[in-house]
Amino acid sequence: GEILLEISWTTFLLEILNFLVLVWLLKRFLYRPVMSLLEKRRLKIQQSLDEAAEQHAQAIELEQQYKTRLEDWGIEKQKMMDALQQEIHSERTKRLEQLKKELASEREKTIVIEQRQQAEVLLQYQHKAHQQGARFASHLLRAIACEEIESHLIDLFIKSVEKLDQEQCEVLLRACKASADAVSVTSAFNLSERQQQRLQKELETLCKQSVKIVYQQDPELVAGLRIVLGASVLGLNLQDELNGFVELTSAIR
Repeated sequence: GEILLEISWTTFLLEILNFLVLVWLLKRFLYRPVMSLLEKRRLKIQQSLDEAAEQHAQAIELEQQYKTRLEDWGIEKQKMMDALQQEIHSERTKRLEQLKKELASEREKTIVIEQRQQAEVLLQYQHKAHQQGARFASHLLRAIACEEIESHLIDLFIKSVEKLDQEQCEVLLRACKASADAVSVTSAFNLSERQQQRLQKELETLCKQSVKIVYQQDPELVAGLRIVLGASVLGLNLQDELNGFVELTSAIR
């Protein structure tokens, strides 16, 4: 019984020694590496967590920046839309004003054209009326033309010659001296000797020299005189007056 008890204590002590050795071995060759590995793993996990937290913080910051950028972009977009609307409104207003001006200009042109056309039509009617009046006056004057009317026209012509100013007299004087031809006097009716003498006296007074006069008769003058003095033409007759009236209305047209 003592041997068994001794063996049991020995065994017990050996077991304790083995256990201690095992613990020491485990601590030295297993626990420390495992703890080291676990620490490294913990550190790695902590680093990963830190990185994840940092990335999360960056993600939150980026999200905030993105939201801020979206808000800024919304504001910029609204400003651009407002500017575009303003530009469109301004351009539309400008185009409308330009269109109004063009329409007003076209209306003015149309009014001017219509007025011009109306004026041309009126001038045409006036010209026709003047022509008809001239023809009527010509027929009427031819119907009433006589030597008495011609005599009155000769008196008027002589009075008009007596009232010529200095410049007109000098022009006729130069025309008379520059021409060697005889003075041509054409009348609608035969002139009396007294009428010829009056004309002779007036023309010599005008030319300041004796003049040779050649008398002719032309019924187309209706009544009155036509005098050719060198390059100048004088006189007072109904035909020339009627022609001048027609030419005047044509020039006005």
